[in-house]
Amino acid sequence: MKVDCLIVGAGPAGSIAAKEMASRGYDVLVVEKKQEIGPPKRCAEGITKHGLENLGIELHPLCISGRIKGAALYSPSGKKVTMEGEQMEGYVVERKIFEKWLASEAIKAGAKYMVKTQAMGMERINGKWKVKIKSIDGLQEVEAKLVIGADGVESKVGRWAGLNTVNKITDYHSGIQFEMANVKINEKYIHLFFGRDVAPLGYAWIFPKAFSANVGLGILEKGAKMKAYDYLIKFIEEHEDIFKNAQPIEINGGGVPVAHFTEMVADGVMLVGDAAQLVNPIHGGGITRAIHSSIMAVEVADKALKKGDVSKEVLKEYERMWDEEYGEKTKKLMKLRAFLEKLEDKDFELLADVLQGEDIYALTQAKLSFLIKKIVTKPALLGLAKKYLMD
Repeated sequence: MKVDCLIVGAGPAGSIAAKEMASRGYDVLVVEKKQEIGPPKRCAEGITKHGLENLGIELHPLCISGRIKGAALYSPSGKKVTMEGEQMEGYVVERKIFEKWLASEAIKAGAKYMVKTQAMGMERINGKWKVKIKSIDGLQEVEAKLVIGADGVESKVGRWAGLNTVNKITDYHSGIQFEMANVKINEKYIHLFFGRDVAPLGYAWIFPKAFSANVGLGILEKGAKMKAYDYLIKFIEEHEDIFKNAQPIEINGGGVPVAHFTEMVADGVMLVGDAAQLVNPIHGGGITRAIHSSIMAVEVADKALKKGDVSKEVLKEYERMWDEEYGEKTKKLMKLRAFLEKLEDKDFELLADVLQGEDIYALTQAKLSFLIKKIVTKPALLGLAKKYLMD
């Protein structure tokens, strides 16, 4: 089997890449190791409206399981800070429908899909990649001019291509999530809970959906006294007003990368989305970034294939585009993460006293300089901020 582009993985990054490549007239094959596109979900399913609009994505209405007007953040003592406004409006999608819809759009554009098909290994021969795949029909070989790795956090494509895709274990959160029915919470907001006893070096969340809610948390193991599952059970038990008579109808868990390694391309290979660990290092959100990475990658891939040169040197334009858009912002957010990881519960209480919703939103957008003025009367916070946030 010969194709212009083989895409490994049919999540949002893979299907957007497939649609963009197929719409440009390329012969595209997507292989997905799972027997069904979508499940199991690996996120809280939230996405901002403006993020989608900026990327030209108009959701099919059936993908939307909840409409959100903002976020409510809770300090360890329960003090609430609300973030609202146009930038905070968004959706909680149903990933199982959302990903199938994205795949169907790619197929309409001409892409071919093979589910329950696993990439087993790849070898570069005469300027092409020979990729072994295993499907219901048995072992096959695909020859591709370009391979796009969209195979998630545990990506093998990058390793097979010889890329350094290893991050420190401290750059992964351990996440656990229940989808629960009969959760009693304001459905117009996502709800985020902070504190060392709630989710050490992370946070807990409640994302309301049409008839359920995603309830989960992420922690860094180095600051934890228990496993993520135990913290989640404790969180639910301590919020009886929210979870009385609520029951889980789905359970998910896994690692969440919160730092990006630098290599995204090799000869004839590009990594997109979680395969390149392109998440926001503060909240771990990755859907919008995954989609954007695929749009950028295809822009570069199109030019490279037309020139007949998919060398690493040519494909590195994708890395440069990414760094130009997100590099400086990500560096600042990594500084903010280092600062937040040093905070004790009493420090979170101080922040809740001085920060408004718009301030917290500005921090998530890597606007950090104003924070010093906000905490100038809080010596403990000021010292940490100067140490971790200043250039």
